[in-house]
Amino acid sequence: MTTDRKVILYIAMSLDGYIATKDNSLEFLSMVEQEGEDYGYNDFIASVDAVIIGRKTYEKVIAMGYEYPHTDKDVYILSRTAKPAIGNFTFYADDLSRLVHDLKKQSGKHIYCDGGAEIANELMKNNLIDEFIISVVPILLGDGIKLFNDGRPELTLELLSTKQFDKGLTQLHYKRAHK
Repeated sequence: MTTDRKVILYIAMSLDGYIATKDNSLEFLSMVEQEGEDYGYNDFIASVDAVIIGRKTYEKVIAMGYEYPHTDKDVYILSRTAKPAIGNFTFYADDLSRLVHDLKKQSGKHIYCDGGAEIANELMKNNLIDEFIISVVPILLGDGIKLFNDGRPELTLELLSTKQFDKGLTQLHYKRAHK
């Protein structure tokens, strides 16, 4: 059985390609906050029913004092250590490619890759991301956690759309080109 479920990376980065500073700060994202503007996030979230997130990224959200927002979705927190599930939150310590292949065999909405860079790069390395929605924040951080690491295969993309917003954020939406 095949479905049309896609793995979609939806993430923000600085113009020079960093998703966080060296000390894991996301403070630079606040420069594009604007009341009433969600940059398409709510519509995007309505299109997914599964979330893949790395343990460090998940713990960063919790450490910032937030409750993890996707409690209505199946959340797979990738960890090197297996832990018991908590509700619809599964701590997944097995092969990431297997998880993605298993999820894509199931019927449902799309699958959201919520980061971080380690998970996104592993998915890219195995050609498992179908679409990229990348919000580029108008700042050059100079250093930090890179979204795109070296050592992954070349990947040709097809531009689906670009959107510009008042605060200078540009959102790029690509899909993986099939040759």
